[in-house]
Amino acid sequence: MIVFGASGHGKVIIEILENIHTPHIEIWDDAAKPPVWEYEVKKPRADLSVIDEIVIAIGVNATRKKVAEKLAGVAGFGRAIHSAAFVSPRATIGEGTVIMAGATINADTKVGKHCIINTSASIDHDCMLGDYVHISPNATLSGDVQVGEGTHIGSGASTIQGIRIGKWCNIGAGAVIIRDIPDYATAVGNPAKVIKVKNS
Repeated sequence: MIVFGASGHGKVIIEILENIHTPHIEIWDDAAKPPVWEYEVKKPRADLSVIDEIVIAIGVNATRKKVAEKLAGVAGFGRAIHSAAFVSPRATIGEGTVIMAGATINADTKVGKHCIINTSASIDHDCMLGDYVHISPNATLSGDVQVGEGTHIGSGASTIQGIRIGKWCNIGAGAVIIRDIPDYATAVGNPAKVIKVKNS
């Protein structure tokens, strides 16, 4: 498995791959960086094949999307799911997605491609997460919540059931979402209020 990104987020993914006994781990980064523990950090190579599996270890959702689109069709994308996460056998997890220790994903939830489900995040039944979503540590989505592409849910944020959150939103840490959030919005507070909406 190739881990694309030698940041702190990359370290967590390396340890997930170690935890699930991935036989070969290779670390890439566009920038010259010192080794990560015993792993040499290499420049990306061009001679990829579809049998190579990559996990993109970049926390910024828009950047992760750019890298994924660049690599699409050139190599395959793997998943990194910690053995201490609970993922319902009736959930669907997209390629490139990483799930950290302590996370819970319950029945009939659909998680898109290249998502980050961070440490101890809780995603209940029938949720739908678009591609490139990041659910931060200890965030909670109640049942039947939809989250659009590229949205970031901050640490400790929570939603009531049935909420619809648009694409490319930023939900602040500790926010309590009791109303739907439109596309490109930033929402903070308890109860959460939209404080700005960017143009697409």
